[in-house]
Amino acid sequence: MAVPTGSGTETLHSHFFQDVDANTSLILGVQHHVYTVLSIIVHCNALNATSDKGYLKFTGHEGHAGAAAAVMNFATFNIQADETYVWNDKFSFNGVEPTGTTAFNAAQQIAIAAQTGSNVQQIHFDMSSASDDYDIIVTYLDQDWT
Repeated sequence: MAVPTGSGTETLHSHFFQDVDANTSLILGVQHHVYTVLSIIVHCNALNATSDKGYLKFTGHEGHAGAAAAVMNFATFNIQADETYVWNDKFSFNGVEPTGTTAFNAAQQIAIAAQTGSNVQQIHFDMSSASDDYDIIVTYLDQDWT
């Protein structure tokens, strides 16, 4: 069955990542798309050290100072081997950054929704050590407004 595409479509997606051992993109934005993250499940297979952490990050437009391609942590966790971390708080983000925006105000709010920039926004996973090993499942809605 083909996946519906085009303006006004909404599709449910899930991606599976096995043996992740480096900074990994989980959702890569596309211009004029809006993504709603439903859940991210991270299972730890092995750690280099028990103090190692996993990080869920967003790279994109930062509204406070208007910075482009800012990397922001939204979850930090220290799970041990054979443990699982679940992010199930819903949030949305645009596929591409705006252009010409600085500090957040009404005009910038419109520019953010217009997604006229060229910098892709994304959700990604990172870890303390490249020796760590995780399996990840991400589930999200993709709204296409092209």
